[in-house]
Amino acid sequence: MKNPSILIVDDEPQIRRVIKAALSKQGYVVADARSGEAALDMIREERFDMVILDRNMPGIGGLEACRAIRDSSDMGIIMLTVRKAEQERIEALDAGADDYVTKPFSMPELSARIRANLRRVPSSSHSEAQTIRFGAVSLDLATHHLSVAGTDVRLTPKQFEVLVYLIENPNVAIPHARLLQAVWGPDYRDEVEYLHVVVNQLRKKIEVEPSHPRYIMTEPWFGYRFQLPDEAGKKA
Repeated sequence: MKNPSILIVDDEPQIRRVIKAALSKQGYVVADARSGEAALDMIREERFDMVILDRNMPGIGGLEACRAIRDSSDMGIIMLTVRKAEQERIEALDAGADDYVTKPFSMPELSARIRANLRRVPSSSHSEAQTIRFGAVSLDLATHHLSVAGTDVRLTPKQFEVLVYLIENPNVAIPHARLLQAVWGPDYRDEVEYLHVVVNQLRKKIEVEPSHPRYIMTEPWFGYRFQLPDEAGKKA
């Protein structure tokens, strides 16, 4: 198995050098770009497993670059931000980032975030070509392909993992901490805003009326529950 490839995108050369050197020592295959424009060009030519993307850059900023990447790729995205403001974090997640790290950060912290976002939720279902269907929704567990009323819908890795975890535990209230640890890892048990953003994104993609969900139900102050319709099921 080849080592994961990571693209670092930051307009500050020193930050790129430090991150690149540290990650290369850890065995990652690392490339770097100094702008959103250069990063998008590289992504068109080469497949990366993850991009570390600075939010504040001249030209195409981090948010715009993140959205452009998400339009065509499900690679992991970690956004580098300069403030801990909740709105900035939510904007990063809404743009399609899987995670964010606030500057200044330590390399052990960034490395831990990278490992958490490169991992995938293990599931016996993923090893077989199974499709889950409910209502107008069809989800192929092997290819991660989602269609709603016959229209293809792209899922980010974390959106897919949250949806599958909920589906595989139907009609049961799942606590926030349990879902966060299952999808992101043990260090994320208190990052409830991650779930709020991802669930809102999922509702917009699979629910007829996202503000009045039929499938992904909120359990106030506790977690979420996937209401599996009687007619839903898996087909090999």
